[in-house]
Amino acid sequence: MFQWTQKEPLSLNLGGELVSLSRPLIMGILNITPDSFYSGSRTTEEGQIAERLHKMVNEGADIIDIGAYSSRSNADDISPDEEMKRLSKGLDIIRKLYPTARVSVDTFRADIAARCVREYGVQMINDISGGELDSQMFETIAELKVAYILMHMKGTPQTMMQQTRYEHIIPEMLYYFSERIARLESLGVNDIIIDPGFGFSKSIDDNYLLMNRLDEFTRTGYPLLVGISRKSMIYKYFGYTPEESLNGTTILNTLALLGGADILRVHDVKEAVEAVKIVSKTIQSVK
Repeated sequence: MFQWTQKEPLSLNLGGELVSLSRPLIMGILNITPDSFYSGSRTTEEGQIAERLHKMVNEGADIIDIGAYSSRSNADDISPDEEMKRLSKGLDIIRKLYPTARVSVDTFRADIAARCVREYGVQMINDISGGELDSQMFETIAELKVAYILMHMKGTPQTMMQQTRYEHIIPEMLYYFSERIARLESLGVNDIIIDPGFGFSKSIDDNYLLMNRLDEFTRTGYPLLVGISRKSMIYKYFGYTPEESLNGTTILNTLALLGGADILRVHDVKEAVEAVKIVSKTIQSVK
């Protein structure tokens, strides 16, 4: 008999809309970058951005996660001005085509987070650094009153893969989250999402251990986001490329749902929506 992690249904306040997580949500990735690790996700021209946006919305994306700073290992650093220039291009298109869309911005810079919320009505900030790369991020999130994705990473995108040594990875990560959650709560931040950071400062074996013990992160009491789409834990394990890693992504997304994931961050929306529907149908059939 199939079972998945049982927990009380959670919800998020996204721009004044109370969004239930009784059904896991799908977050579609919109990269406004020329160098993201998966070539199929790179959109730099207006026509490419609009086409990808239409595709994700039509396939059932609940949230659009837009990013302009490539966080792949050893990616080039870009200036805040360049990051905001790229984001503005994408956000202008989103708000023109889908003015009421739920939008998350993938940035670790507090000033950029503030501009995106104030100028474009963004409802969520996705910070790969967990507040470590900008000391003003937590205070900014509290002031903006938006949802915040708190991800685990050590170092920076340029150095993270030199920082993959852990004595006891799960307890260390749980401490990382508990300490930062306490700081956020003390500032009045209520809508926090936990992201274990698959592929960030973790070996392939670490990533599979995290997937095996994913349910332990649901004990924080906050929603859990999983982003494993086409990542190296798939393509390096098999000797593939990101372009060949959709099947592995779907398998891992299914395991993540069984482990308690509330949000799946994906390049391929249709396949993720199907995974949610099939897992939900299977679990409901044995009640």
